Amino acid sequence: MTNKKRMLVCTFVALAAGCFGAIAGGQISAWVHQQNCQQFQWGGKEICQAWAIPGALWQGSTTGFWVGEVVGALLAGLATQRRATDN
Repeated sequence: MTNKKRMLVCTFVALAAGCFGAIAGGQISAWVHQQNCQQFQWGGKEICQAWAIPGALWQGSTTGFWVGEVVGALLAGLATQRRATDN
């Protein structure tokens, strides 16, 4: 595999893994913050969710994107590396 093709494959896999990580991270973070809001009574739960969920989605998505991108690039690099028998 040429270096240009390898770079394209690694970039695509890294971005795809980053997008998946952003979705998963945002959902997990929102779920955790939603569970923390369950302790409030008399309408406080809705206020807590309205306040905490957008920030949780942003934070989880950002973290998930970067982690997914790094892991995806690492795995794609390992999968496309040249072996001694490929010369």
